[in-house]
Parts: sequence; structure tokens; C-alpha cells
Amino acid sequence: MNAAVFAVENIPLIKKGDDIARIFLQRAELHEHDIFVISSTVVSKSEGRIIPLEIVIPTEKANQIAMKNKIDSRFVQAVLDESTEILLDSPFLLVRTKNGSICVNAGIDHSNVEGCDNILMLPEDPDKSALDIKRSLFNYTGKNVSVIITDTNGRAFRTGQTGAAIGCAGIKPTRDWRGTKDLFGRILEVKNEGIADEIAGFANIIMGEGNGGLPIIIIRGLDFYNESNGIQELYRPESEDVIRKAILKSRSI
Repeated sequence: MNAAVFAVENIPLIKKGDDIARIFLQRAELHEHDIFVISSTVVSKSEGRIIPLEIVIPTEKANQIAMKNKIDSRFVQAVLDESTEILLDSPFLLVRTKNGSICVNAGIDHSNVEGCDNILMLPEDPDKSALDIKRSLFNYTGKNVSVIITDTNGRAFRTGQTGAAIGCAGIKPTRDWRGTKDLFGRILEVKNEGIADEIAGFANIIMGEGNGGLPIIIIRGLDFYNESNGIQELYRPESEDVIRKAILKSRSI
């Protein structure tokens, strides 16, 4: 399998309403079954997900959490507004977002956001965003491609952040090896590969974390195209999530 990876250069600062597919196609071309990897930051900006903290009114709960962590209560309220469940409220906010992802601060960020008092929220529905981009690219080019939206996450038990998939379309987020055989003919029983996260992590190396401005990565020759859409199968069911259970149990002691 011969794969090529390249960043799309000279992407301008994205604004609300910008057509990401059109902007991309002014700078690069697509091949059938390319993998189009894009940072959540530019998707969120195109969807107008920047808000000024000054319009956020903190509740008493937000004030209490903010005092524990010595952070802005308005920022805490924004996190609560984007969340369905709080797993930890100190020493940082670990929450389940509305789309099912468990992450710190609901993925809300200050970095790479215009205005010192503005914050950027994740796309409201990353799977829908990925599907919209996929369809738009197809409408322009007639090419079927996979789309993965990435965000930068920390990891349990390890230091350092890595890219993770938060939305996808045209690709199954996992590849199930169970039932196949290893080199010695043994049947694999526990081998479900997180393809979307692996691709997101690699793409993040090319994108960079600072002011490099490389939010779109194309992977060519690595064909995982599939008509299935959505990231949900990456999220471990609550009944099997022993880490989540341990966190909740520790809170109740």
C-alpha cells in the first residue's frame, strides 16, 4: 500500500459562513477515496461557534466550580452549557459533551481564536459537520472521500496531547480484526482498531499546534472509504467503561 500525506497550504483565517470545501478546492485537488482530515477549529469558526465570554452569565454551580479551580466562572458556565454530565469538577472539568465525547472543558478553547475574551466551542454536531463537508466536496468534484474532524485531547495514564477524531463521514471509525488469524494461525479475539483516531493522531503531527496554519491534511492511497457515517462506535458503552465507573465511584465516597 503506497500512501501519501500532504498539508494544504495558505488556508486563510476562516470566518462564519465560509465554504470550507470551496476554499480547499481553490488550493488543491481531490482523488477518489482520499481521506480529508480537518481541524475542528476551522469547522467551528465556519459554523460561528465563537462567543464572547462577556455574554455568558454564570450560575451558582459555575461559580462554585470556578472557585475550586481558580478559573473564570463564565468559562465554567460555557463548559456546563456544552455538557450533559460532569465526571470531575476538580482539579479540572472532565465532562461528557452533548455529542457523547468525554473530554476536558468540553473541548472549549482560547487558542487560535481572534479576540482576547472570546472562546471557541466544538462543532455542535461534528458527525453532521463531517457529512456536510463530504457532500459539499462531492457536489463540487464528483469524488467520494472520507472526512475526519479532529480535536486535540489529553490521554489517561499518559502525558502529552494527541489528535483524536470527534466526527467522521465516509469511513468506519474502527476496523474489527476479531475472527481473523494472527501470524501463527491463532484467532484474534480482542482486536478492534481505532482507525479514525490513528489517522487523526498522525494528521495532528502535520498540522502542528501553534501558528503553522495547516488545518487540512489529505491522505491519499490509504483507502478506508465506507458509506457508514458517525463516530459513535468509538465511544465505549457505559456498561463497559470501567474508568468512568471508577471516577463516579470515587466521587461518591
